[in-house]
Amino acid sequence: MSKSRAIFVATVFVAVCAFTSLGQDSKTARQPASPSAGPREAQAGREFSGMYSFLKEGEFVQITVEDEGRVTGFVSRYGEGASDKGAFLDQFFLSGKLDGVKLTFTTETVHAVWFEFKGTVERGEGKNPADEAYYVLKGALTDNTSDAAKKVTTHSQEVMFKRFPEDAPPAPSPRN
Repeated sequence: MSKSRAIFVATVFVAVCAFTSLGQDSKTARQPASPSAGPREAQAGREFSGMYSFLKEGEFVQITVEDEGRVTGFVSRYGEGASDKGAFLDQFFLSGKLDGVKLTFTTETVHAVWFEFKGTVERGEGKNPADEAYYVLKGALTDNTSDAAKKVTTHSQEVMFKRFPEDAPPAPSPRN
């Protein structure tokens, strides 16, 4: 290959790489700022993922917002039945969905008890994302209990679950 031809091929290669990179940057810059619009919708709500208080001291609900608003997680709580009094029980979500700020989830049944939550994720009193109650879950929690005869008793109450503080990111190490 001649020297001029090699320079031409190298120049075309560099130009294609630069143009491709420039095109990707401009696509990113043109994406809508709204977190619920377009391709970024899959990312919306992930900031709500975390651990929140539950009904009693020491109990919590863990939520993880995944693609397309799918929510996974679990409730960790103390048992209240005769066979599980005081035992720590984990109840994973059977279903969960985040639509904008509207959150719903239903847990699996453990020892004849399951929970349904319908509410919203809101900004709480925390000033920074690492503060307690930066986000809160507000809504109706329904506690369902099935007896030996399969009769279901439901109890619904308005709740507000505060997000636990996040660990602060590590401080950057000093440069020498």
